Formats: sequence, C-alpha cells, structure tokens
Amino acid sequence: MERIFISEIPSHVGKEVMVSGWVHAIRAQGSIAFLLVRDRSGLAQAVVLKSSGDGSLFELVKSLSVESVVSVTGKVKQEAQAPGGYEIEPIALTVLSKAAPELPIPVVVEKSGGETDITKRFDWRWLDLRRPEKLKIFQVWTALEQGFREQFAEEGFIQIYAPSFMNAPSESGTDVFEVKYFEKKAYLAQSPQFYKQMAMASGFEKVFMVGPVFRAEPSFTTRHMTEFTGWDFEMSYINSHHEVMDMEEKLLVAGFKKVNELTGLGVEVPSMPFPRLTMAEIKEKLKASGVPSEKEGDLSPDEERKICELIKEETGSDFVWVIDYPASVRAFYHMRHEDKPTLTKSFDLLYKGVEITTGAQREHRVEILEKQAQEKGIGLDSIKDYLNFFRYGCPSHGGVGIGPGRIIMGMLDLPSVKEATFLPRDVKRLNP
Repeated sequence: MERIFISEIPSHVGKEVMVSGWVHAIRAQGSIAFLLVRDRSGLAQAVVLKSSGDGSLFELVKSLSVESVVSVTGKVKQEAQAPGGYEIEPIALTVLSKAAPELPIPVVVEKSGGETDITKRFDWRWLDLRRPEKLKIFQVWTALEQGFREQFAEEGFIQIYAPSFMNAPSESGTDVFEVKYFEKKAYLAQSPQFYKQMAMASGFEKVFMVGPVFRAEPSFTTRHMTEFTGWDFEMSYINSHHEVMDMEEKLLVAGFKKVNELTGLGVEVPSMPFPRLTMAEIKEKLKASGVPSEKEGDLSPDEERKICELIKEETGSDFVWVIDYPASVRAFYHMRHEDKPTLTKSFDLLYKGVEITTGAQREHRVEILEKQAQEKGIGLDSIKDYLNFFRYGCPSHGGVGIGPGRIIMGMLDLPSVKEATFLPRDVKRLNP
C-alpha cells in the first residue's frame, strides 16, 4: 500500500490507509493504547485495544520508544477527541527503526518542562529539528526564496554561481578566513561582490546568486555567524542607487506574499516605498530621542533597534533604508555623490531592528576606483584582477548583499539567527 501524508487522512474516512512517521507519544491505559504518529504534515492518533486479534499489536505498541520510526496501516474514522478529529484503527504496525529509549534532548516539549539549553540543542540538531515549529522555519525559508526567484525571473535576472576560494580578500579588513591552497594562500569569500561586478563587465546586465558567505568575525551576538547563506543581486545601466533599493522592495514584497500563500503564516506584507532616511537624518532623530551616538557615520545595534521603533511608530513600516553613508565607513568601490564627495551612494536596509541588507551603486570608472582604493590604503597590485574588470568598458551598476537568515529571524520573531539556520557555524561551533 502506498503511504499517504497524515494531512490527507480526512479525505480517506472509512478507507484503509498507511501512514509513516515518528512515534510522538504513547499512552497505555489498561486495555487500550493510544499511539500518536508524527510526519512533517501533522499528527495522527492510532487506537489499539488489547482485545484486538491475539493481543500482539497491543504489546508491540507498548514496547515502542518515543521517536522510533513506524508505519501504521488501518481504517480511518472520525473521532472528535482525536488530533485533527480523525483516528486510525490499526490492523498492522511495522517498526522501521527503533529509537534508543533515552533521548539526549526532548523532541516533544511538555508545557511544564523548560527549554533545553541552546548549545545542547545544537549539539543534537537533527533531533531539535524534528519539532514541528522548527520545520516551519524552513518551510518559510523555502517560500520566501521561491517568491524572490519568481520576481527575479519576471525582472529578467540570470543566476550565476561564484567560487568560494579567492586569491585576495573580497572586502577590506581582517575578518577573513585564510586557507592553504596547495603552495599558495587563498581566502574564503566574504562576499561574491567582485564576481557579480565581473558579470556586469561581461554584459549579463542582471544577475542574482545564492551561496555561502564566510566572515572570520569573533562575534558572539544573536545576529552573527561565521558562515551564512547570502542572497545577492547586481544590475546594470542604473542612474541611481535608489533603483537598486526599488528592486529589493519588489523582491521582499513578492517573497512575503509567497510566504503567506504557501505557509498561511499571515506575515505583514510591507507597503512600497519603504521609508528612506540619510545617516545624518537618522542621527538627528536618535539624538532627539535621547539615544547616544556610539560611532559617527555608522549605527550601533542599539541605534538600529531604536530607529526601527521610531519609524514603526511614525509610519507603520517594519523596514527603513539608511542611505548616504560616509565614505570613511564604506568600501572603496562604493560610488560617491558628485556634489558631496564625502558621502557614498550606499545604503543598508533595517528590518525590525536588524540590518538585513548592504548595497550601493558601484564605481565603474577604473581611474576613480584606483584613486579610492589608494585613499583606503589598498595596494593596487593586490586588486589588479578586480580592476581589470573595468579597463575595457563597464556599464554603471549597483547591487546588494542580503542576509535571508536575518529576514526569517525577524519574520518569525526568533531569538537568534542561528535558530533560522539549518546547521549554524559560529566562533566555537563546527559540528554536527
């Protein structure tokens, strides 16, 4: 017999079905045993009487351990007291895999029990992920990415795939993983930035990427990891960095709509355009609210949280763009305003108090790139391959790097981006 999902049981009343999944719970009360089976679509209750047949099925159910994997075959009937209003009267039960009787962490968390320490849960991540609320996280991930991809397709973007090994760091600074590459040094990509720009110099015009990003930051916050999945896009022939922001707004709206369509989450779909404030305007707002500025030209986590609270109160938006960052705190390849050369045509996007995007219009004129790199103390020889992208003609362009894990974190109100990550990697964690 072909297996069905538990969610399909209501359409099989009076029929014989087979469901397979994890033993969620067992309750034996005298001459009756209740077996709860869980698959990714829900819970099903099977009721076994001691008087059924020769009693072997009843004894088999009593002998099961929680989280064993079983297949149950039986007739479906309506039962108001059962989960979902239906139950199965089993005629056969097959144990596919028996679980050890003592679980290292609980999968079914009783209301009276406390939450297991996050470190221990991540040590046993595959068990932690069996909990239905964890599965929901990755269903939301899938729907969000599908919405993005559909919008990318509608806008004519091409997907490209870039290497993670680089011969030079992709961003300035020291937060980079250096690895031995045969007889040379290589670096794990902090960003696919250079390769997206190469695609612009190759005439692809619009590209997007999904791939790993590596940051050797010794950070121990709820928003940082040493490896995460990044979503990136780049687009040519732009006149302003605002065109890039417009594009990301379309992507986010499409993604949020798809989450609601496929998961029924009911997340608030943002309205376009999102509020856009210069760094100077934000600093003034924060000052007026009594929030001290910890760093000129940049925002601390506390400032990010506070400005999002203020904008939410004023406009109802969970999103706010921070534009016109000073050149002193941005990458050398960010284009600068012609009339205000100390400011860049760059931006961050904040969502519920957390930065989820960094982007900019890029400088595509090689002589200006060389000048700005030297101003930052970057030797031109170390970036000669990158500079060559622009020596033979390159259109104006801009793009972004997006942290989807942080979007999921905010969307589901998770306490840490690690909870939104299948297998998180941080300063101390390399397993499982």
